[in-house]
Amino acid sequence: MPISPVLFRRSLVAACAFLLATPAGAAEHTLMPSPQTVHIGYFLASVKPVLTIDSGDTVTIESASSIVPSVVDQSGVVPPSAVPQYQRDIYGEVKDRGPGPHILTGPIAIKGAEPGDVLEVRILDVALALDWGFNRQRSYTGALPDEFTGIWSRIIPINRQARTAEVAKGVVVPVDKPFFGIMGLAPDSTMGRISSGPPGVHSGNMDNKDLIAGTTLFMPVHATGALFSAGDAHAAQGHGEVDLTAIETGLRGKFQFILHKDMKLTWPRAETPTHWMVMGLHPNLEEAMKIAVRETIDFLTKKFPHLTREEAYMIASVAVDYHVTQVVDGTKGIHGMIPKAIFVAQK
Repeated sequence: MPISPVLFRRSLVAACAFLLATPAGAAEHTLMPSPQTVHIGYFLASVKPVLTIDSGDTVTIESASSIVPSVVDQSGVVPPSAVPQYQRDIYGEVKDRGPGPHILTGPIAIKGAEPGDVLEVRILDVALALDWGFNRQRSYTGALPDEFTGIWSRIIPINRQARTAEVAKGVVVPVDKPFFGIMGLAPDSTMGRISSGPPGVHSGNMDNKDLIAGTTLFMPVHATGALFSAGDAHAAQGHGEVDLTAIETGLRGKFQFILHKDMKLTWPRAETPTHWMVMGLHPNLEEAMKIAVRETIDFLTKKFPHLTREEAYMIASVAVDYHVTQVVDGTKGIHGMIPKAIFVAQK
């Protein structure tokens, strides 16, 4: 079957970006999920890295879906062979779990990374790794906790060739922009083990549907080695992720890691080919919005020193789109998309 022009262009852009960005001598690694290469439900500064790399290296990471294999088997939607053996092994052998539910591949240590640095993660490619996904609702969770008090789940077949998923009878959702819901670093060592559920200054479970292939994520480092982990693979999700989950699945992503000693960040930021992205994270959605706006002003006045704070605040109002990233992870998210095109060259 011939490749579509859209997919060809996307693959070409990713390939060119990789070739231009990769330093001479940079190594390439592959990290598959297994009982020895995952941790379930937490971030921790003292967790032992499963891979150590140099700044500039690339790593292809596969993620396991965070659902008990027997649930998939019992659904009858896909055959038992559709569940990877590594997922059965992980649920059968990994006993140290929680407090969150997510299977995270990693962590990866970057040599020389220390608290106060910034880790740049270039998301070079993201591909679907499974022919199925799931959506799950839990009691008293999501955006309407008092209205949906039962447990509900659905195994959803994915057509990887067509890049679609029929989520309900007659309802077909595109799955052409998959992304990792969790990309995070270890927290400060004084925080101990923290849940994989809420996002924070360590990034983590941001559930940001705009962090797709071709974008770059910048994260403040809080622990020696940075200790990057990824998981919570999403085939499709709306802004908000209101019922608790997306189409949760398995993904294979290619990432390049660049360590910065000369950058300072408090919150994660990102960049797409067309926009700069700022984020606000807080248990209160209004406070998350305030953080995102402050981050916008901070970014603009530092990126363009001729702008005053008042001018940056104005630009935030007239040109920046703020999206509700998600409202279901305890800590809620807002991300602002700052269009690059409005900043014309000065004569």
